[in-house]
Amino acid sequence: MSLKLRLTDDMKAAMKSGDKERLGVIRLVNAAIKQREVDERIELQDTDVLAVMEKMIKQRRDSVAQFEAAAREDLAAIERFEIGVIQHYMPQALSEAEIEVLIDAAIAESGATTGRDMGKVVGLLKPKVAGRADMGAVSARIKAKLGG
Repeated sequence: MSLKLRLTDDMKAAMKSGDKERLGVIRLVNAAIKQREVDERIELQDTDVLAVMEKMIKQRRDSVAQFEAAAREDLAAIERFEIGVIQHYMPQALSEAEIEVLIDAAIAESGATTGRDMGKVVGLLKPKVAGRADMGAVSARIKAKLGG
């Protein structure tokens, strides 16, 4: 079942069960997907839908940090709930060990030796870890390994 169909089915289930908070988050995700489809005049595939949801999670994490800095725990809790609902649709996250293995393999495959070669490594890794790991953290680990 495609991700968009799963979202639609879950939206219907949330409507029937009266789960307004979950329904609101699913509608936000659907709206973001539709917006991207309209803007780019394309039908999004599952990988594109994952990218949209990844961006939404990143935005919410930034919001949580801002709300906590402003001592607004009530708003931070709402954002955390939204992150949890969106993450339910994301693929299983990679473990730390799996990420290390993928980074080492990409470094070996690209022949990278310095921080200047980081782009090659990230280019090889991005399709493999899309939606399954935070690319910011992965990039920091690559940089540390390459001594950049």
